[in-house]
Amino acid sequence: MVTKIRKPSHAGSWYTDNQFQNNISLFLWFFFSAKKLSEELEGWLNSSGLTKASDVRGVIAPHAGYSYSGRAAAYAFGNIDPSNIKRVFLLGPSHHYYTPKCALSTATVYKTPIGDLPIDLEVNEQLKATGKFETMDIQVDEAEHSMEMHLPYLAKVFEGHPVKIVPILVGAVSAESEAMYGETLSQFVDDPTNFFSISSDFCHWGSRFNYMYHDKKHGPIYKSIEALDKMGMDIIETGDPDSFKKYLSEYDNTICGRHPISVFLHMLKNSSTKIKIKFLRYEQSSQCHNTRDSSVSYASAAAKVDDSNSS
Repeated sequence: MVTKIRKPSHAGSWYTDNQFQNNISLFLWFFFSAKKLSEELEGWLNSSGLTKASDVRGVIAPHAGYSYSGRAAAYAFGNIDPSNIKRVFLLGPSHHYYTPKCALSTATVYKTPIGDLPIDLEVNEQLKATGKFETMDIQVDEAEHSMEMHLPYLAKVFEGHPVKIVPILVGAVSAESEAMYGETLSQFVDDPTNFFSISSDFCHWGSRFNYMYHDKKHGPIYKSIEALDKMGMDIIETGDPDSFKKYLSEYDNTICGRHPISVFLHMLKNSSTKIKIKFLRYEQSSQCHNTRDSSVSYASAAAKVDDSNSS
């Protein structure tokens, strides 16, 4: 099969890549930028203080530029024990391309500055054969940042461990479609060699996002945002997709990965392995004090096998 590469199109703008490009040869530029990115990720992972755990089967992590959300994301990716994982399903929202479905990549390899991640073509074909997924062309794939921002972290965590990925772009899917995709993908949850990386930022607050909810009982705007986000995080932790849908309907919180999260909740609901989500980190890009301010929230969670009900 012909190799079809998805380039790291957001490298150098959303995360470290090209600061040396104008001064030295391409080879040295790539070497030094990759080294700097690797050191940044390693620093954040180490500072999280997390221990890798084999019973962590998935994460929810942000996808903003690393200068904003890189540290918060480490609290998700720092949980991953790569030793027994063979495949990562990567679910991210679509910011630019409209589709009412989920879309699979047409690439065979996703490149990152610190290592390539091959697509699991066999699973891709298996999903395609269901007739429920569309495919996205390489231009759509490279324009989207929600999955790309997880790739360097995955490449770093899985250094020295062979792993394949299954990228799934989650479009503006209906509640019924969320349930259908969750049920379709749930077959992969019970296999402990499969892992799930769910991409989402949380509240986008401010006039530029057309969202300015403020419950004054919580005090300043940034505290109201935090209370709103934490309400959503608590509901996600219950694992109930219907409650999450009700919360979104009531408050319309601008969680851009609402559809990937909902699909993931339906996956867990339909699997026989009991997995519990727990949020470990919450940050805001800045503190909003008045209506001229704006911010984006970042939350990181680990989805862990729940043995509490076992005898």
